[in-house]
Amino acid sequence: MRARGEALVLLAGGGLADLAYRFTQVALPLVVLQETGSVAATGLVGGAAGVPVLLSPWWARRARQWVDSGPRLAVIAMVSAIALAMVPAAAALGWLSPWLLVVSGLLLGCGDALGSPGRTALLADIGDRWGAGKAVALLTWQDGVRRVGMVVGPIIAALAVAAGVTNGLLWIEAGAVLAAGLAGLGIRGEARAEGGAAPSIRAGLVGRREVRLGWVVRGTGCVTWFAFTLGLSVVGAERGEPGVYVAAGMSGYGVGAVAGTLVALRVVRRVAPMPLASGAWAVVGLCWAGMGIWTSPPSVAVLAGLAGVAVVWGIAAISAVITRSSAGADRRALLSGQSVVVNAGSSAGLLAGGPIIAAVGAENTLIGAGLLTTLVAGAVGWSVSGRRREGASGGREQEMVVGDR
Repeated sequence: MRARGEALVLLAGGGLADLAYRFTQVALPLVVLQETGSVAATGLVGGAAGVPVLLSPWWARRARQWVDSGPRLAVIAMVSAIALAMVPAAAALGWLSPWLLVVSGLLLGCGDALGSPGRTALLADIGDRWGAGKAVALLTWQDGVRRVGMVVGPIIAALAVAAGVTNGLLWIEAGAVLAAGLAGLGIRGEARAEGGAAPSIRAGLVGRREVRLGWVVRGTGCVTWFAFTLGLSVVGAERGEPGVYVAAGMSGYGVGAVAGTLVALRVVRRVAPMPLASGAWAVVGLCWAGMGIWTSPPSVAVLAGLAGVAVVWGIAAISAVITRSSAGADRRALLSGQSVVVNAGSSAGLLAGGPIIAAVGAENTLIGAGLLTTLVAGAVGWSVSGRRREGASGGREQEMVVGDR
């Protein structure tokens, strides 16, 4: 019962923080665009946040293992809340500048590098205590709760932007992140033996080819994610409907993701994880390309809904690969590594996304990013199927040799 209660606290706290993050996805690009007048600056916070995350395998290896309980997650949440509050505070005072956006992003990246994998690993540990198979179930539902925020968050944000309270949405996220961290103060981590430090991410990948391939396809989707979020934000601003296109996209994506979550565990149990993951992101890429061709709120919502279903199944597939092939310290390292891939990929895309959109246009960016995502997913799927064919052929040859003997 205790494990169940702790899991619910972590899931609820994470869901609250992510709901507020959906507000920021709509509001932040608009605030930056309004205050600086630069499309290229819209991705500075997210791009700068990727630097600490990208370097975290070196600087955060020990610190990441320190974040193994509710009180320690709360400390990280305080740092993240401060980083988030800097932007609306500076905007209110007229001090917003590219340098301040970079500083905010760097602080936020430090918090993400420690807090995101810490929360996920703690949730998986609680799942182990709860029962067999609960770890992958909790990670899948963690992703599902996040998707619920995608359904209602953009709608609320669009209404708030229309009412002229754009800066207030940024304050709400800072408060929500802090509240989510404080909610888990009563959760204690597992006792660890002295000298039992977790292996490095690189060591955890040894002998786990499918995890590496899963990170390639998911990481590519994260890098090109900016085309969906920033691209739709810019489309709305250029067409005189700020927030409408990104709200339609994120809402449709959230509805599809919630629907996909309801059956994700059943699908993962019946389909081989890696073919499922590569197929899922191939569909996502085609949906993004379709948004660049048929760019209207209804078509964006429908295509985003299909992408949402596919992404949930792909993420669940990779989580299944990790939880089935590892346990204990190795699994904790792999979950941390996955967080690095996701955050670093997303931040790298945001850093480059603003200039790319400014150079070639939002619609062309959606088409190009979508085709790239599908191409990489297809290559990974081909690699996995090729390895399986070789394994099956080797098995048949071995049977023939044994028969000859």
